[in-house]
Amino acid sequence: MAPQIVVDGLSKQYRIGKLERDTTLRDKLVRMLKHPFGSRDANTETLWALKDVSFSVDPGEVVGIIGRNGAGKSTLLKLLSRITYPTAGRVSVRGRIAALLEVGTGFHDELTGRENIYLNGSILGMGKAEVDKKFDEIVAFSGVERFLETPIKRYSSGMRLRLGFAVAAHLDPEVLIVDEVLAVGDAAFQKKCLDTMQDMRGGGRTVLFVSHNMAAVENLCTRAIWIDGGEVRMDGTTRGAIDAYLSASAGARETARDLAEWESRRGDGEVQYTRIEFLGPGGEPKSLIRCGDALTLRFHYRAAEPVSRPSFGFKILTELGTVVTDISTWLHGVEIPWLPAGEGYIDLEIDALNLLPARYHLSLSITGPDRKVYDALAHCAVIEIEISDIYGSGRVIGSRFGILYVPQRWRFNGSHVTKHSDLSDLSSQAVAGGV
Repeated sequence: MAPQIVVDGLSKQYRIGKLERDTTLRDKLVRMLKHPFGSRDANTETLWALKDVSFSVDPGEVVGIIGRNGAGKSTLLKLLSRITYPTAGRVSVRGRIAALLEVGTGFHDELTGRENIYLNGSILGMGKAEVDKKFDEIVAFSGVERFLETPIKRYSSGMRLRLGFAVAAHLDPEVLIVDEVLAVGDAAFQKKCLDTMQDMRGGGRTVLFVSHNMAAVENLCTRAIWIDGGEVRMDGTTRGAIDAYLSASAGARETARDLAEWESRRGDGEVQYTRIEFLGPGGEPKSLIRCGDALTLRFHYRAAEPVSRPSFGFKILTELGTVVTDISTWLHGVEIPWLPAGEGYIDLEIDALNLLPARYHLSLSITGPDRKVYDALAHCAVIEIEISDIYGSGRVIGSRFGILYVPQRWRFNGSHVTKHSDLSDLSSQAVAGGV
């Protein structure tokens, strides 16, 4: 059977550089003297978002595209969707393509939800009668029945996402391309989307799925392609590609990590993380972290200018991308009314880290009022938790027991039980008491 998608030597180059603006007539005259023929090459440089990428996808395959932010994943999907064109190489896709690359892609803000469903169907090459057949299913899936006659510009991002995915999935594409936009939806909607993609795989349709949630990729995809620096680093089994990707990410057993030059970050940069340290109770660098240990995370930052009401937050995630905890100063009710310009640090003191042995990733953020994002770094550091005799029983607890240690006590028929307790006396008492 011929492949559904063929990518051969695909490369994409962008020109980046300083944008010069003429603010006065004098600026314009100076610019004309400097560049009489309009050349500004001195202020630009080239960036290869993709370099010589080749692979093929058979009909019915569900392929995960994984990699860090800025690796080239979204550029690849835009080339496959024909939103942009390659600098070199070729792309061949057989059949109708539906792509969900950004929230509301393909929607017209002034049109209603109903009108946009028909507009998207037309873009996919479907007639009105064909869209009519699927219309009720699309509306039911999206859950926007009450707002069908409302212009899309009044929809929330979640509503736009639900309608966009519903249209893309239900208009019978041979190829469905889904970027990380599913992260915007709530847990129930994400499950509906993943179930729909599972059904599409069973129906023989081809899916390309980009996500940082490794658990979703492993559960959904039969194969994964790891892209790094615009190149394919690995194309193979889902588990193998995920393991290789995670092993190459931030190194373990570090007592500190420099974040000042971290490339995979977003935000306006008014405040940025510059460094993270892992410290013991006395402030000493801590390279070995065991389940139940006390730990201080010291987050260094630099503020380019004073900012009001910042919130410092971080997530701990498993290697498969499952969020273990997502906490912040805002959630704790710690108000920082004003952050002066300059450098500083903030400590998070953990009395007992109740993670069971495994490798965990940290993602950091600094946000402000009205959902403003100053800095956000995904998977920027790793902590590796070692085995520990956390219960004091002489029996170590390992990763096979789960991901969380829960502080606990046992009671037998109302009596407190300590370690190495002999329950024979308590059992006799229970029998005598008719328990």
